[in-house]
Amino acid sequence: MTAIERMLAIIAVLFIAMKVVVLAMSPARLSPLRKAAFFLFPGMRPSTFAGSRRNIDRAGTPFVRGFRNVIAGAILFVAARAVATRSLIAAIVIALPAMSLMLHFGLLALSTALWRMCGFPAEDLFRQPWRSESLADFWSRRWNVGFSDMIAVVVHRPVAARWNRRAAVVASFLASGVLHELAISVPAGGGYGLPMLYFAIHGALVAAGIGGRTVTWIALIAPLPLLFHLPFLRAIIVPLLIR
Repeated sequence: MTAIERMLAIIAVLFIAMKVVVLAMSPARLSPLRKAAFFLFPGMRPSTFAGSRRNIDRAGTPFVRGFRNVIAGAILFVAARAVATRSLIAAIVIALPAMSLMLHFGLLALSTALWRMCGFPAEDLFRQPWRSESLADFWSRRWNVGFSDMIAVVVHRPVAARWNRRAAVVASFLASGVLHELAISVPAGGGYGLPMLYFAIHGALVAAGIGGRTVTWIALIAPLPLLFHLPFLRAIIVPLLIR
């Protein structure tokens, strides 16, 4: 099994496990078919599939946006492969946002559009993260809302109820670090502890109440080599660029 195959397998197992836990903790009661729909949608709110189906306005908006982003990301990724033989660093810098455009802002937006067309109020999972006013705003309300919903249910709320909000914030970011270690470091076979450090830094900043756009973007971008570390780039990204 290649590193890429290991990563996809681990992500699939984590995704299913998170779905099972969230569904078990939710008061929503779904029929077998609606449970299947919930598992097929990347969001983490069972309530999305609990109500009556109805006409959902603006289903076409995420479809157009998603289709446009898939095309734009694919063009960028082709460009990354084209420059890989001349500058691998430049290719990686282009490839990472290209892959995010295709997946996060492309395929996931198309998934949202599909379920809205089916009559379910599927939510956007990536909500203009470039408008974030703080790290808390970025992680809890704008970037991968499905993941933050799961962390809120499984970690943040139970810890806050037992201790306090600050402890819940730190625990939430540490849990995110663990999950990213499993999805990034384990399949790459190296870089252990670096994704955890990335999220620990963010957890400390959010718990301390440090915010503002400038701090937010410095904190997100400057330590990115901790999250997408060299073993990950070599094992996962480079093979996609030079095949």
